[in-house]
Amino acid sequence: MHEVKGEKKERVILAALELPGMESEDVEESLIELAGLAETAGAEVVDSDVQRRQRPNFATYFGKGKVEELAERARQLEADLLIVDRELQPAQRRNLEENMELPVVDRTQLILDIFARRARTREGKMQVELAQLQYLLPRLTGLGTQLSRLGGGIGTRGPGETKLEVDRRRIRKRITDLKNEIEEVRRHRALLRRGRQTVPLPLATLVGYTNAGKSTLLNALTGSDVLAEDKLFATLDPTTRRVVLPTGDAVLLIDTVGFIQNLPHHLVAAFRATLEEVVEADIIIHVVDTSHPRMDAQMSAVEKVLTSLQVEGKPRLTVYNKVDRVDGTTGGLQSRSLPEGVAVSALRGGGLDEMLKRLSVMLAAGRVTETFFVPYHKSSVLPLIHENGRVLEEEHGPEGLLITAELGMVWASRVRVKLKQ
Repeated sequence: MHEVKGEKKERVILAALELPGMESEDVEESLIELAGLAETAGAEVVDSDVQRRQRPNFATYFGKGKVEELAERARQLEADLLIVDRELQPAQRRNLEENMELPVVDRTQLILDIFARRARTREGKMQVELAQLQYLLPRLTGLGTQLSRLGGGIGTRGPGETKLEVDRRRIRKRITDLKNEIEEVRRHRALLRRGRQTVPLPLATLVGYTNAGKSTLLNALTGSDVLAEDKLFATLDPTTRRVVLPTGDAVLLIDTVGFIQNLPHHLVAAFRATLEEVVEADIIIHVVDTSHPRMDAQMSAVEKVLTSLQVEGKPRLTVYNKVDRVDGTTGGLQSRSLPEGVAVSALRGGGLDEMLKRLSVMLAAGRVTETFFVPYHKSSVLPLIHENGRVLEEEHGPEGLLITAELGMVWASRVRVKLKQ
């Protein structure tokens, strides 16, 4: 996100609860991440606070004393906004605003705001608007403070902002329309995938925590110019590029939206069409930011999303990126109990050759012996089998060729797809 020149930054205070069972370190790290999100949205963080409680206050989330303390600090620091590091109930947000005499935004609303500003394509904008409206629908009452600042800051931007004053019926109709449009996009994307499968090239999807360096890696490997910034959610829309491996084989690399802890479920659902790129991939490349102090927690968050997509069994390559920010070597990684992978610096180009070699090995691995019936009118499939596998037996018949070959699982899948078309 590029800040508008001369635009005054909103001064924000961050606040979180530490509840029983939570680790203080995790709460602090989540608050640091919230600060990064706020800065990405164009705000200036002027203070942050954590309250330890047995349970959230039903009415105001924080305890009465803490709300009064936050209100006083907001006045002293001339803060414009309070951002809470969890999703608030509508009544909690409303009561907080009344007690603090200050607009209040929760973590979900902040992320939705960032997505609204980052979305570039029609598909991305539709997905964000759908998520915004689904978040908004149960919160339509008591929006006076929000309505007074439409277009005036975090939580009020994006495709959903003009929908705040309409009634529930019209919002529900818009949600239905958006779902239908996104379903049409999903069908169109499926056609594009089938088109890619006829190439045929294996698909490798880049996944990872937001700001892990996926877009920078894609640019480094393919010489493309996908937007790559040192900010959270720099790119939302999937990008596909072709890269040639050392063996001469080619693979399609697909960059996807970054993941994050506590990603709003509205967004996960809305971006399902985009995340299908992960489901359809032959190989998943998990890009990890090795310079981040909470690298393990970020890896775990990504694994949770991959598990929810039911892709645990797919071939996986872990790429430990940004080693130049650590010590420029892999020694620090080798001493830790981490999934096997390859260390790279996408920014400086280090380790990329080794990464491509690993991809080549993965394409050749997992070989299967399979028998295909190839009708003569589909003989264009034969070079695919001969060039990427080892033919064990051929038998010519009146209508086609029965061929048994040993192929990598990816290539066997490609052959089956072409024969069905």
